[in-house]
Amino acid sequence: MPKTQQLEDFVTQVRRDILRQVHKVNSGHPGGSLGCAEFFVALYQEILDRKDGFDMDGIGEDLFFLSNGHISPVFYSVLARSGYFPVDELNTFRLINSRLQGHPTTHEGLPGIRIASGSLGQGMSVAIGAALAKKLNDDDKLVYSLHGDGELQEGQIWEAAMYAAGNKVDNLISTVDLNGQQIDGATDNVLPMGDLKAKFEAFGWDVMKIKKGNSIADVLEGLKEAKNRTGKGKPVCILLHTVMGNGVDFMMHTHAWHGKAPNDEQLALGLAQNPETLGDY
Repeated sequence: MPKTQQLEDFVTQVRRDILRQVHKVNSGHPGGSLGCAEFFVALYQEILDRKDGFDMDGIGEDLFFLSNGHISPVFYSVLARSGYFPVDELNTFRLINSRLQGHPTTHEGLPGIRIASGSLGQGMSVAIGAALAKKLNDDDKLVYSLHGDGELQEGQIWEAAMYAAGNKVDNLISTVDLNGQQIDGATDNVLPMGDLKAKFEAFGWDVMKIKKGNSIADVLEGLKEAKNRTGKGKPVCILLHTVMGNGVDFMMHTHAWHGKAPNDEQLALGLAQNPETLGDY
């Protein structure tokens, strides 16, 4: 089977995992999770230089920080199916005393989770700190972060962006999920952010776009290009154009599924559009 098809099958299974996690507890964030499935699969299956096992120091391997922590369902699915913890633990999503809380936490020691996230705007600052630590340790591996487009309405993002460029943190790749939706509506209606490419460039970043963020082939190509742009004096920003709720037709292109779980009928419809490929948990 061609590698791209294997990754597409992986994405399809991740969509099923997302739907089933949020349905079981009638809670969670399926929309943004579905939109970022290709990104996470490409990152963890092909792009990240990872060590066997997991430790918090992260020395000698690429690091990833999820800033928009509410899309934890896609993160947990890909981590589990990439070998960080048992796939059947996805059954515990958002349950009391589970390691898989609605927003990722570190106090339960879940492999793959390096920071507690969900308070929007903080992930880039953490990623910059990790990237600087790698420079101090003569560690040539990279640091990646992911952010929501609505998250860019937080002021701390722009302080961090200014700092990263001013200090030539060129081992950092920060991706912005541009789906145009946030909890209260379209980002352009809540608070228009204008030309983000021009903004990040004005702050001193090297900026590139992935126009088809729900094409596994395009995401892979874009992430590889971003990797090639590191080490040249500037942090790298990827503007990743995705569709909220991608892969489930009634969830697409609307903020309505930002934080809403499908009912039994809706779950069945969503699963029917994404046939099982790797095995449910």
